[in-house]
Amino acid sequence: MRCDTLFDVPNVQFAASSAVGCASGIDDEDVMRRIRFAGGRCRRAMALASAPLLAATLLSGCGSQGGPPTLTWYVFPDNGGADARAQQCADASGGAYRVRTEVLPSSATGQREQMVRRLAARDSSIDIVSVDVVFTAEFANAGFIRPFTEDETQRLTAGMLPAPIETGTWKDTLYAAPFKSNAQLLWYRKSVAEAAGVDPTEPTFTWDEMLKAAVSQNKTVAEQGARYEGYMVWINALVLSGGGEILQNADAGRDATPALNSPAGLKAAEIVGSLARSAAAPADLSNAQEEQARATFQSGNGGFMLNWPYVLAAARGAAEDGSLDQAVVDDIGWARYPRVLPDRPSQPPLGGANLAVGAYSAYPDEAVAAIECINAEPKATQYMIDEGEPSPYAGSYDNPDVRAEYDNADLIRESIAEAGPRPLTPFYTDVSGAITQSWHPPDSVTAETPERTDQFMADVLAGRRLL
Repeated sequence: MRCDTLFDVPNVQFAASSAVGCASGIDDEDVMRRIRFAGGRCRRAMALASAPLLAATLLSGCGSQGGPPTLTWYVFPDNGGADARAQQCADASGGAYRVRTEVLPSSATGQREQMVRRLAARDSSIDIVSVDVVFTAEFANAGFIRPFTEDETQRLTAGMLPAPIETGTWKDTLYAAPFKSNAQLLWYRKSVAEAAGVDPTEPTFTWDEMLKAAVSQNKTVAEQGARYEGYMVWINALVLSGGGEILQNADAGRDATPALNSPAGLKAAEIVGSLARSAAAPADLSNAQEEQARATFQSGNGGFMLNWPYVLAAARGAAEDGSLDQAVVDDIGWARYPRVLPDRPSQPPLGGANLAVGAYSAYPDEAVAAIECINAEPKATQYMIDEGEPSPYAGSYDNPDVRAEYDNADLIRESIAEAGPRPLTPFYTDVSGAITQSWHPPDSVTAETPERTDQFMADVLAGRRLL
C-alpha cells in the first residue's frame, strides 16, 4: 500500500538552497491572475474532467489494491486542463492504470521545495512530477527523477521544437518530457511606434532603438525588474542575445565558470542600466513583475513591453468586461524579442514545464505510458486553446483552432524554437539568486556589475558566501 504522506526531512541538502521568486518569472498572485484569464477557455476541459476524476480519486484511496495501479501526478495549478488530460489517458489505457492529480503550490519556489523534500525522502507516491524548466538539472543530478530510454525519448519528443527538449535534458539524456512551453514577445503600441518612426517588426530592431523611440515620445518600456526570477529571465535573454552565456561548462556544477564579465554581459548591463536610469523607465520598475508591467503598458504612458503571450488574451478579456478601452487593445502590436546587436538574432526568454517519472515510483512503466499519452500532440494543442499555455509541438501552431485563437501563432512558434534557456545547472537557485541580488535595483547596474557578479557567483557556488 502507498499512502500520500508528506515526508519532511530537515536539513536536506537540496532543499536548503534558497530560491528567488519564481522560475517561470511569475509570483503566486500573477499565477492566479493568469489562470483566471484562461478560465473561459477551459470550461470544456473542466466539465470533462471533474466528475470522473473525482471518482477515480475516491477509488484510489492510499493505494491500488485489487485493481490497476493509481498513478499520482503532481501538477501545476491550472483551470482543469491537467485533470482533463489525466482522465482522458486513464480512460484510454484500457484499465492499465488510473491517474489522480495533486496540485502543487503556485510559485516555482514552493513547487521545488515540496518535491525536493519528498523525493529526498524516497517518496514512492510520486509517480509523475511536473518540473519547471530550470530545475531539470537539479532533479536529475540528485537522482530524483528517472531518465528516459532512447526509444522513450524518440517517442516523447517527436515533432517537438528543439528548445523545450533542451530544457528537459541533462548530460545528453532526457529526464523530463516537455508538457508546455512559452517565450516572451515584444509588445508595442502601434501609435507610439508610428509616431517615433520605428517598425518593431523589422528583423534588426534593437533594444537601443526601442529605448530611443520610447524616450522620444515620453513613453515607457515595461519590463520585470523586481528582485525575483522574472528579472533573471530578462538578464539571461540579454546575455544570450548578445552572444554570451551566464555560465561556462554549466554541467560542471559547483565548478562551473561564471561568464558575465564578457562583451555580452557588459552590453546586457548597459541596456538594463540605461533603461532604468532613463525617462522611459516605469516608476515601479524595481518592483515590477508581469502584471505590473502589463498595467503600465496598457496605461496612457505605455509604449513598449516585454512579456509572455498571455497578455493579449488578458487585454481582450479586460476590454470585454469593460475594464479596458477597446481602443487600447486595437493599438497593441507584437513582434519578436528585440535584438541586442543589429547583426545577431535575439534569443527570446524561454519558459514552460516538463513531466518526469519519480525515481522511486513503484509503477515506472505505467508512468512513462501515461506521460506519453498526456503529452501527445493533440492534447498539447487542446491545452493551448483551453489554458492559454503554448504547446511544445511545432504542428500545434498550424491547427485551425489555435490560429483562430492566436493571431500571433507563427511568432510564438518561431520565438520558442529559437529561444534561449536559462543555465542548465544543478545549482540554478544559487546562480539565479547571485545574479538577481547583484543586479538589483536595475538603476544600480553599471559596467562594473558583471565582474562583481562573477566573483559573487563563484563564491556562492564554492560555498564561501551565502545569498
